[in-house]
Amino acid sequence: MIVLCGIVVVAVGVGLIGVAVMTAVKPQLTERFLRSFASSARAHYTEQAVRMIAGGAIVTFAPSMWYPNLFGGFGWIIIVTTAGLLLIPWQWHHKFGTWAIPLAIRHIGLYAIGTFALGTLLLYGVSRAVLS
Repeated sequence: MIVLCGIVVVAVGVGLIGVAVMTAVKPQLTERFLRSFASSARAHYTEQAVRMIAGGAIVTFAPSMWYPNLFGGFGWIIIVTTAGLLLIPWQWHHKFGTWAIPLAIRHIGLYAIGTFALGTLLLYGVSRAVLS
């Protein structure tokens, strides 16, 4: 189970870096991707399932990572915020997205830098398990 969680954490890190690269190369694809968030009940619940899997994998794998408390806390933040999003109607999430997504798009360069940094940080954290 730990190995599977490590694979998921690596996939999340690589995925975040991929989104950052995509943003640098084709920002319009990232805009389309962001606009799809909470655009329907199906999109909302799919997003929450992915977030819950990622958060659970990070929490489970955190003891094997550099700075286990930092990564464990980060994973719990993902889990708790996902649980909160699951408790509200998806339309509320969509309404929040109509405010937040244009803000992210307006600052797409910062979004790309943050996404790249987070992906890199996750891969750095995982490197402890690989190197030891």
